[in-house]
Amino acid sequence: MFNPYAWLSHRVNRRWIYPLISAIMAIALVVSSSYPSSAFSVRRLIGPGLEVLQLSTMSDAQEVALGQQINQQILSRQFRRYGNTQINNYVTEVGDRLVAQSDRPNLPYTFQVVEDDSINAFATMGGFVYVTTGLLQAMDNEAQLAGVMSHEIGHIVSKHSIRQMREVIIARGLAGAAGVDSNIAVQLGVELALRLPRSRQHEYEADRGALAILLNTGYSPLGLVQFFEKLLDKPSPPTFLSTHPASSDRIAALEQMIPAAQANQGMGLDGAAYRERIRPLL
Repeated sequence: MFNPYAWLSHRVNRRWIYPLISAIMAIALVVSSSYPSSAFSVRRLIGPGLEVLQLSTMSDAQEVALGQQINQQILSRQFRRYGNTQINNYVTEVGDRLVAQSDRPNLPYTFQVVEDDSINAFATMGGFVYVTTGLLQAMDNEAQLAGVMSHEIGHIVSKHSIRQMREVIIARGLAGAAGVDSNIAVQLGVELALRLPRSRQHEYEADRGALAILLNTGYSPLGLVQFFEKLLDKPSPPTFLSTHPASSDRIAALEQMIPAAQANQGMGLDGAAYRERIRPLL
């Protein structure tokens, strides 16, 4: 059987082997960093899970690539996209307006409406934001929709999914010597997006980020507060709040953060205009 390593040892002086290997690995690392997609991955050369172990320094391109895989799993196994073009375009229109005033405006956000009667919204890394048809039907006006979407954008801006994934990986001991398999990372991303509640700190951070986005965009900052208050009156809190800690405390904190001069100002409070935009759902 042909042994390429034995052949190499005869053909190349030993003192050149290790420098040669180092040079090859250095070139591979440089090449991989220049590619924005997953077309070339150093993980194929030095073992799976390297990107997961480096979540704290993940590039935007790597975050989007992992988010795309998580999104595929969510849409193929958990939810179905709502097919009405008018509704999808409207949600994307509101989302794009908000993203432009966020701290990560260059991320390629994807806003999706999914068919579900529950009142819910969620997001995952890479700019993927989801709102349910039940949430849209429960809204009174566009300012409330903008408030909820800004909150989810706030999670993405602060990279909460990445931070939470890293914490869960450490807590569950999922990282081995070679790292974490990419399939495990994707499944964990789905779990984080749909089932695991975020920490109290992350919720407050997303609320603060949402408020800043709303004020910068010109939406009424009371939209998010009003919607939270409306949902708290329900006998059984919807998924959007039941998985988030200390909802009443968060409402009080938001009210304190809203500048007095802007409390009763801003666009998006016209209920009739909102109902017209979501007419196919009514």
